[in-house]
Amino acid sequence: MRLLLTAFEPYDIWEQNSSWEALVTYLHHHGSVPGITTRRYPVDLEKLQARLEKDLSQGFDAVLHLGQAPGSSRVQMEAIALNVAGMTEAAGDFFGPLVDEGPVAYRTKFPLGDWNHHLRGLGIPSSVSFHAGTYLCNAVMYLTHRWHQVRKQECKIGFIHLPLTPEQVLHSRRDLPSMPREQSAQAIAHVLELILKTGAHSLLA
Repeated sequence: MRLLLTAFEPYDIWEQNSSWEALVTYLHHHGSVPGITTRRYPVDLEKLQARLEKDLSQGFDAVLHLGQAPGSSRVQMEAIALNVAGMTEAAGDFFGPLVDEGPVAYRTKFPLGDWNHHLRGLGIPSSVSFHAGTYLCNAVMYLTHRWHQVRKQECKIGFIHLPLTPEQVLHSRRDLPSMPREQSAQAIAHVLELILKTGAHSLLA
């Protein structure tokens, strides 16, 4: 089974991105895992789309994107990506679609309820979210689904938001929740284990 695992570079006021920090920590503990390709994506829609399409053309059985969610106190597993090219929580503003003539939304095929139950059983705060939220996080999930739909290729696609790290909050003037990067990396490791285990069973079936 081949899996693409991505995170984002720092953006805006953040000198780090908790998704990338968690991914680096995961790799530090687990090393290079056979079948898993990792990437760090730019926070720029045009550059992101070019990089994403280049990576997806390599062919993957599953794709898991990671991003940071300032204000979140738990690991958030996203169910739905919308065809909206903008900050979807900006009340009153209207943004055009990411893809003209594209479907309104895509829903992940990953068993988020099972993942949530598993992580919470391990003592990792988590939840299922039904909105992928901000601009690029939503976009990368939507565009990944769209790329595979157009080519009629089967692929399971998901997105996980991670809280800020304590270091990010320490240097911020805002009162925000955080999660140690070690715990975020642990969540990633367990989700990947579930994906790879399920994938291995389906390939043998």
